[in-house]
Amino acid sequence: MTLNTWIDLAYLLAAIGFILALKGLSSPKHARNGNLLAAAAAAVAVGFTFAYPEVRAHALNLVLTLVAMVVGAAIAVPAARLVKMTAMPQMVAIFNGVGGGAAALVSIVVFLIEAPGKPAVYRIAEVLFGVLVGCVSFAGSAIAFAKLQELMPGRPVTYPAQQVINGVVGVVIVGLAIGTLVTGSVPLLVATAVLSLVLGVIFVLPIGGADVPVLISLLNSFTGLAVAASGFTLDNNLLIIAGTLVGASGILLTRMMSKAMGRSLANVLFSAFGSVVTATGGADGSGETRSVKTGTPEDIGVLLAYARKVVIIPGYGLAVAQAQHVARELADLLMERGVEVFYAIHPVAGRMPGHMNVLLAEANVPYDELKEMDEANPEMATADVALVVGANDTVNPAAKNTPGSPIYGMPIINADEAANIVFLKRSMRPGFAGIDNELLFDDKTTLLFGDAKDTLTKLVAAVKNA
Repeated sequence: MTLNTWIDLAYLLAAIGFILALKGLSSPKHARNGNLLAAAAAAVAVGFTFAYPEVRAHALNLVLTLVAMVVGAAIAVPAARLVKMTAMPQMVAIFNGVGGGAAALVSIVVFLIEAPGKPAVYRIAEVLFGVLVGCVSFAGSAIAFAKLQELMPGRPVTYPAQQVINGVVGVVIVGLAIGTLVTGSVPLLVATAVLSLVLGVIFVLPIGGADVPVLISLLNSFTGLAVAASGFTLDNNLLIIAGTLVGASGILLTRMMSKAMGRSLANVLFSAFGSVVTATGGADGSGETRSVKTGTPEDIGVLLAYARKVVIIPGYGLAVAQAQHVARELADLLMERGVEVFYAIHPVAGRMPGHMNVLLAEANVPYDELKEMDEANPEMATADVALVVGANDTVNPAAKNTPGSPIYGMPIINADEAANIVFLKRSMRPGFAGIDNELLFDDKTTLLFGDAKDTLTKLVAAVKNA
């Protein structure tokens, strides 16, 4: 067989590896092996790419490529190993954006090479698609990173005539794209790229709060599509397959997350959800402050120690406090006493898809103790205690009982059905949705204020002494 045939076979094996890796990533139990398989497939694909005679014929470009790979690895490896779980969403956002930007640059470079020869219209269309989607992904991911990193306000940023301005920018981009298709003009392509960057910024600005995980998933899909477009531009089948897989899985995940929030994707993207804080801080309509029931770790420790079934409901507060290891210690201690314990995971808990699953896996929580919302809810009515650690909107009964609420219709974990509810909170501040949680004022609810890790540590000691 010829060298090119061997390379094509390697690409085919890599593509199969990517597909099998995605299958593995669909389950927490197999996610680690799936990730390793994807990395191995990518390594095989990159290695065989260097086998092309055309690549080896340009020594300077080969050296520059290797230098860029070394620099990239020197940045990425420490970043990935040292990143805190609370910062994982913004790392995913910025790495995703870099991928979109790289795909856009590849398309631009290919166009600059081919432009003097007046490329066919379909070639220009491939380039335009890669540039447009890649630039939107790059700029949008940068803004998402800034929001998550608190370099700018995390809530939606709105201004007068925002949708009109977005529409005008979109129309101008379409006009420039048509002009580029007709003329093959490099300046028009550059103008399209610049305005696409602007579109990425203004597209993401009005999105914030609990919608950021959906946004990250959508931008990930955009990057996949940009990579697929660059694959067409480079006549590289593997890039087409890999990009299509990322694009398809990203949009499917985006749709699933929107459904989990009980909202349409259009509502997530264009409603500026969370821009107005409606929380009253515990005050009722007349301005009177409502009381809540607070307890001590010792009291709650006794309640947990003599319960039959305890459901732990984690949220972003668990990640902020880095309390996952203490949560597992508490769960293990309760199970040693014969208490049935499991974790109820909401699809959009945290700030990225699967955030809670990854967080608890880091603490070596057994996979069979993690139950997704649809599996956990039927058991909530038989639970003696629902222990809510850092979650808020994902257990707010307003999603079921208050038609005028911003989160009305969003599926939640039915913590209100448990015999007792224990909330671990820093304060009475609302969650991402900016609204009060009526569950805090329920007669069955007891609040423990303080840092989640510190409070859980006290609960472990209390259970041991019970």
